[in-house]
Amino acid sequence: MPVDAQEFAAALRQHATGVVLLTVRDDIDDVGTTVTSLMSVSADPPLVAVGLAADGYPAEVLQSVGTAVVNVLAAPQAILASRFASAGRPSARHLLETVPWHRAPVSDAIALDGALTALDCRVESVVEAGSHVVVLLAVEGVPVLGDGDPLVRLRGRWTDGAGRLAGRG
Repeated sequence: MPVDAQEFAAALRQHATGVVLLTVRDDIDDVGTTVTSLMSVSADPPLVAVGLAADGYPAEVLQSVGTAVVNVLAAPQAILASRFASAGRPSARHLLETVPWHRAPVSDAIALDGALTALDCRVESVVEAGSHVVVLLAVEGVPVLGDGDPLVRLRGRWTDGAGRLAGRG
């Protein structure tokens, strides 16, 4: 018997996941999207994987450009996660007007100064996976290495690492 999509989604909401902001710079603009499917793949060589909606603009731009930054968000950055999870969002630079950031050296994408870490990456490969793509990223630099509590997604809410509702700032 096939698993109901809503039941499947409800089941996975029970799994706590870290929250990242994936940023890509193309010739026209900066693109960003909230991602809760980051996975460490290998330490040698350093590789991570992210899952993105296959029909989404961020996946299209990432595959076209071939580089990105994975910003691991801190608990106080819940508002950023919400901004970048919204449909029809404007340019990443407009959503980050009051947030300190700089350009990562390899990808030239946005690295958040207040993130727990930022990984400057190149696309290694892309695998189609149902409605999504899994993008394997080679980590070529760590332009930000901070400290603090992580932003976590659990049961449809932003929380800190201890399960408390995450800050709004």
